[in-house]
Amino acid sequence: MSVPRRTAVLTAPNAASRPAVADPPPPPRERRRRRRPLAAVWPYLLVAPTVVGTAFLLVYPLVRNTVMSFQHFGLGELIRGGATWVGFANYRTVLDDPEFWTVVRRTLWWTGLNVVLIMVLGTLVSLMLVKLGKRMRLAVMSGLVLAWATPVIAATTIFQWLFQSRFGVVNWLLVKLGFESYRDYTWFAHGGSTFAILVTLVVWQSVPFAALTLYGGLTTIPAELYESARIDGAGAWQTFRLVTFPMLRPLFALITSLEVIWCFKCFAQIWVISEGGPNGATTTLPVYAFQIAQSLHKYDLGSAVSTLTVLILLGVLVFNLRRMFREEGAQ
Repeated sequence: MSVPRRTAVLTAPNAASRPAVADPPPPPRERRRRRRPLAAVWPYLLVAPTVVGTAFLLVYPLVRNTVMSFQHFGLGELIRGGATWVGFANYRTVLDDPEFWTVVRRTLWWTGLNVVLIMVLGTLVSLMLVKLGKRMRLAVMSGLVLAWATPVIAATTIFQWLFQSRFGVVNWLLVKLGFESYRDYTWFAHGGSTFAILVTLVVWQSVPFAALTLYGGLTTIPAELYESARIDGAGAWQTFRLVTFPMLRPLFALITSLEVIWCFKCFAQIWVISEGGPNGATTTLPVYAFQIAQSLHKYDLGSAVSTLTVLILLGVLVFNLRRMFREEGAQ
């Protein structure tokens, strides 16, 4: 007896009961393409706070100062507003004033003297650091960092006390050394001595930066170059002129530019110690602009002097940088 063969009928499941299948992940190239917009914007997001802060603290005051220099802006306009445009009248008034040109010459002399002293002393200190032992070098560098980190007003107050007429350390030391004429000597009553004290203060504050930066550059010069110079019979000065300075020429130019900016715009030290006196002997362009704006309430003329100060400083820096690039291209 034959048994009928049973055949199994396979039926496909309904679409509703079919489990959901996830889409396959995109290939790596497509994933990179999706992340690319964020990667392109991310650097700009990181620098955005710095750009906004710079625009608020630097660009806006500069633009506002320039606008005021073309207006009639006195105490009345500061209170009630409504400044009127006067074109270049403020600049003509400033440029026709002989005192302005006297202050310009004093500012250039002040900047040049300070920068030369800072670069010479900074170079000598950096060369000394290379020759010192490890412990002594650490001690000297620690002292330089502490001097550099001292706040400007605190350092200025210390110098005021050092040169105080009755209780100052400098007068006491000079009298002990036999210079009896310096008993109760008033340093800040004379223009020359006040100018010299301010130069000493600014140089003392600036030499650490120049010395430490140049020392970092000196450590990158290969020792083989100095050995070759010694074999050829070069002395200390020849080694510096033919090896050290050419190797660090860009660094010297950069530090010089930064020190020009620092000395040219120096204000706090001069104002705290002498307010530009005595008899205007220490009045530089930043102090002169502040005196006109705050003492005379001529904010328009003060803005014009400030704008001219920025232009003069830019001219000095452009001249220095062009010379640096020209020397680099000639090498």
